[in-house]
Amino acid sequence: MRILKFGLIVLVFFSLHFPLFSEERSDFDHVRKAVVQIKVYSQAFSAFTPWATDGVRASSGTGFLIGNKRILTNAHVISNAKYVQVQRYNQTEWYRVKILHVAHDCDLAVLEAEDPEFYKDSTDLSLGEIPELNSSLIVVGYPIGGNKVSVTRGIVSRKEQSKYEHSSVDSHLVLQVDAAINPGNSGGPAIQNNKVVGVAFQVATKGENIGYLIPTKVIRHFLKDIEDGKYDGYVELGIGTFNSFNTSLRKAKGIPEGLEGVFVTRILPNGSADGYLKEGDYLTEIDGLSIGRNGTITLDKDARVDFTETVDDKYSGEPIRFKVFRNGKLIDIEFKAKRMPDFDFMRNRYDNPFDYSMIGGLLFQEMTRDLLGAWSRSGSTSGGSQFLYRYDYFIEDGIGRTKKADVVLYRKLAHPVNSSSDYFLNLVLESVNGEAINSLTDLKRIIGESKSKFLKLKFLNIDLPLILDREEAQKADSQIKSTYGLE
Repeated sequence: MRILKFGLIVLVFFSLHFPLFSEERSDFDHVRKAVVQIKVYSQAFSAFTPWATDGVRASSGTGFLIGNKRILTNAHVISNAKYVQVQRYNQTEWYRVKILHVAHDCDLAVLEAEDPEFYKDSTDLSLGEIPELNSSLIVVGYPIGGNKVSVTRGIVSRKEQSKYEHSSVDSHLVLQVDAAINPGNSGGPAIQNNKVVGVAFQVATKGENIGYLIPTKVIRHFLKDIEDGKYDGYVELGIGTFNSFNTSLRKAKGIPEGLEGVFVTRILPNGSADGYLKEGDYLTEIDGLSIGRNGTITLDKDARVDFTETVDDKYSGEPIRFKVFRNGKLIDIEFKAKRMPDFDFMRNRYDNPFDYSMIGGLLFQEMTRDLLGAWSRSGSTSGGSQFLYRYDYFIEDGIGRTKKADVVLYRKLAHPVNSSSDYFLNLVLESVNGEAINSLTDLKRIIGESKSKFLKLKFLNIDLPLILDREEAQKADSQIKSTYGLE
């Protein structure tokens, strides 16, 4: 199912249809004074052409006041922003804001207006709890097509852990609601009993009226994280698991009858569980909560979610406690939660340019999700199987223990000096003149310090190296920069 990041569409204008009782109208007046329209001018950086940027793009979103002059919205609303303005209900002037904190892994951000006049006659919204299934709520925002606050009613239809498309790798708790989605509503509050119970952020393109909210559980985690003035990000358990539905497998592994749980299939290097859990372990409880054969725990009375949701609640240094069936015995294992920076290259990247190195018109970058996406769209994917494999298994193969990143020859700017280099495109650079390449920094340093006549570029699993005349390559780079507009 493909997911797009928008916000929830408002199907009716509050001021035009469905008049409310006076008490409801009074409540909505409070909400309306807290909801913010956001106008963004952004300019994304190009992974495939890292010396250039895309054109300036205008977009809009929604946010709301949560106290201390803070405006909460989605990270994807303000990502790559060059200029951000806000306006509240009944205001005619747009006010510039500064971005205080951004959490790309959970798609949330906090802004603050620079002019105190923006906050005149405003109200703040407070956070509520996770709503029950089949309970109603309203979603407030500024969808495209109008400049007035708009409202729709919806029902909470599901609670589950799902991927947040903004990063394309992180999964957290989401609320599914039966409301349509429109660009511009992203970052708008979902209200139940006069409190915020979620933030609109995604829509399913297959199916009708399937929208998603970021629940307050995730919002509170973000707000607590930034209390010290910086955002650290989520911790990672760093394991793979397999369900235990197969009775024969359970018997073969000696699992006692009736003991629920899941099997550990892999341990990722540098994750929280590294050095504590083992492949083949049978996880039966986490923090005192029973793990089902499908890997879920009870979230509340009407929902079960993946057991890793418990880890999502934690901050770096907090304990994770498992009850594990290992070698015929139930044992207790405890270790501390920690971040896993090895995952960062797998997330979509925003707000910063892409670093690269050029040698004789050959372009090198560290492997990232952005580079992989740009490379696949370029059509120059021939021979890229190694590229794809290393992206998927860089962490799992244990390479991350000693190597920071894979450096890839992903593109060339044609010039006579590199005419025989096509064979090496889309391969991982292993060494230059015998020195290992563990990051782009290594490559830049080795090239910058080299006094050798030739540069011997050795690629992973390829015996034949690429040889460049160092002085000729450097002279060619000056011509290439001029020809291709890199200067």
